[in-house]
Amino acid sequence: MCTDKPAPQREIQITDDGSATLYLPQLDEHYHSVKGAITESRHIYRDCGYLFRASQSPGPVTILEIGLGTGMNAAVTAMAANDPSPVRYIALELYPLSLEEVDSMQLDRFVDPRLLRDLHQCPWDEPRQLTPAFTLEKRRCDFTQCDLPSGIDVVYFDAFAPEKQPEMWSPELFRRIFHAMNPGGVLTTYCAKGSIRRILSAIGFSVERLPGPPGGKREIIRAIRKINPI
Repeated sequence: MCTDKPAPQREIQITDDGSATLYLPQLDEHYHSVKGAITESRHIYRDCGYLFRASQSPGPVTILEIGLGTGMNAAVTAMAANDPSPVRYIALELYPLSLEEVDSMQLDRFVDPRLLRDLHQCPWDEPRQLTPAFTLEKRRCDFTQCDLPSGIDVVYFDAFAPEKQPEMWSPELFRRIFHAMNPGGVLTTYCAKGSIRRILSAIGFSVERLPGPPGGKREIIRAIRKINPI
């Protein structure tokens, strides 16, 4: 579902590991952890999501990201994607960044700058192979209303915090994700709230708390889709 809504006001801020994130004044919320944006992307999503799944079940991996945002989660995954486990990456984003915003973040020290620009420049709703082992499909849509793809192996759940966007963390939406995932599929998120853990468990995920990124949050969540849904 496309939208013509104007993009929200966004401000660039530097996080503790030297990488930039974006701040939304109207929500008083950041796109990434202020303790380290690139550290968060690498640890929570690349390492605990994609690389974990690839180590458990080598072969092609389909990743669904809820919120493309700055593109850092996608970029670090593309840089890690390999022949035994090539990635099909589907990203849902309602308010995409402009190239001017991407360039202003100066992420050259942390991710391949050409890859990051290609990621933001490639057309919507059309798969594009950005590296030999990484194909991206961006969908400009509202996650709460759009259809989800099936056969998902990994979900990067990177929505804004539950207290900022509670509609993004409802049992109904997590149930939709559950049914879109393959058995054994992995969902990772920075949010380790007890209420979110209980929702995921009730739906049929096996939920574990993992150590958070170095210097960042104490715990994160990784949830595994059980074979038999509830």
